[in-house]
Amino acid sequence: MNFLARLGALVLDLLAEIGRVVLFTWDALTRGSLPPYYLRQILTQMVRIGYNSLPVVGLTAFFTGGALALQIYEGSSRFSAESTVPSIVALGIARELGPVLAGLIVAGRVSAAIAAELGTMRVTEQIDALVTLSTNPMKYLVSPRLIAAVLTLPLLVVVGDTIGIMGGYIVSTQSLDFNSGAYLKTTVDFLEVRDVTSGLIKSAVFGFFIALMGCYHGFNSRGGAQGVGRATTNAVVSASILILATNFIMTSLFFTD
Repeated sequence: MNFLARLGALVLDLLAEIGRVVLFTWDALTRGSLPPYYLRQILTQMVRIGYNSLPVVGLTAFFTGGALALQIYEGSSRFSAESTVPSIVALGIARELGPVLAGLIVAGRVSAAIAAELGTMRVTEQIDALVTLSTNPMKYLVSPRLIAAVLTLPLLVVVGDTIGIMGGYIVSTQSLDFNSGAYLKTTVDFLEVRDVTSGLIKSAVFGFFIALMGCYHGFNSRGGAQGVGRATTNAVVSASILILATNFIMTSLFFTD
């Protein structure tokens, strides 16, 4: 009975947490759609979330594309199907690896930073000071980060996809003796519009979850420095889980006939 009681308490806590996240999301979306609009804040967050994440996303995509080409070549060579390397690399990067890797990397970098920043503002009562100054903290702090993440993640994925496919191209042509022109032609001919657009739609959703989890855990941080640390950890973990779960659901919707 004690086990069942603990299990029931965990379920109730989980449902309560989901309810708080839903209410927080609704508050952020409804207030973000009303003027005034803090364009300077949005642009600042776009630079922090998007531009500052370019180096790590680019490097990750390049080496992932190269490693993917090597692994696919190793597997396909057993069946004399080496010609499938360009198409599978492009498909894997555009549909799955590009959006997911970019989302996880940005979650580790940005979601933690947002949670730490807002958590510090919460424990030092800076958020309460905004309310005193008649500035809505949801509109001034949360909405710009949500908008910036949704706008910049697809751009990061476009860059990541390009660099990742280029990484596979360089490895294939320099190490695996592929013809350069044939490799590029196969890549262009095989990729479809929905392969690219599905990844961009995924990335926009991932960006929303990354900013949302960072803002939620930071905004509700309690307990001083330890509370800020917990908020940072929880933000990264929850954002990563949401990215992976949402990726599975959206892949099923996009590519299951």
